[in-house]
Amino acid sequence: MSLVLDDAVESFLAAANPDPSPLLDEMAAHGDARDFPTVGPDAGQFLRFVATVARADRIFEFGSGFGYSAAWFLGALPDDGEIVLTDYDSENLAEAREFLARVDGDTEIHYEAGDAFDAFESHDGPFDVVFLDHDKERYAEAFDRVVADLAPGGVVVADNMMAGPVETEDVTAALAGDDPANDATAGVAEYVERVRDHPDFETSFVPLGEGLAVSTRKRTAGE
Repeated sequence: MSLVLDDAVESFLAAANPDPSPLLDEMAAHGDARDFPTVGPDAGQFLRFVATVARADRIFEFGSGFGYSAAWFLGALPDDGEIVLTDYDSENLAEAREFLARVDGDTEIHYEAGDAFDAFESHDGPFDVVFLDHDKERYAEAFDRVVADLAPGGVVVADNMMAGPVETEDVTAALAGDDPANDATAGVAEYVERVRDHPDFETSFVPLGEGLAVSTRKRTAGE
């Protein structure tokens, strides 16, 4: 599912990517029934790929909903790995717990209801992957906070760069200096500028799902 690619490319991705597991299909249908947005299978497959390439042992999510993105990440984590889910709504996390209990493996899963920043403070780093999918106005703040607790070569992935609560054209205009269309657009544009200009990170923007920003912390000598 992509909101930024044309139908031909989306059809190619549907044919080329492996089929999601029955659990992921069930979770996607659950999201559709609730009108609850998810990253979708194409972005989900990419998230799993990122975690695999990063050889992630520990993942933290700012905003987890009912666990759809976490279900993708779990496929890349080892049995002794760890993932932290956060959400303001404890009922969302209760649903996440029910779904993810059906995933094989012994990965440690934490469910933190309330403010994701408070949850982040309660867990010691470093983390190998951090996923941002919470309030867009706080994306840049979250990035600034996690930098110190990101492992060498670690990755920060941010959702909704090009669609969802923002429009691609509005973000582009804000980056060009126009007044942002809304607070979410302002937050995304601020985030893009932050990761684009940070000297310690390499960032690429990936037009899957609603658009992802993938920022990798550069390794220094000896790391």
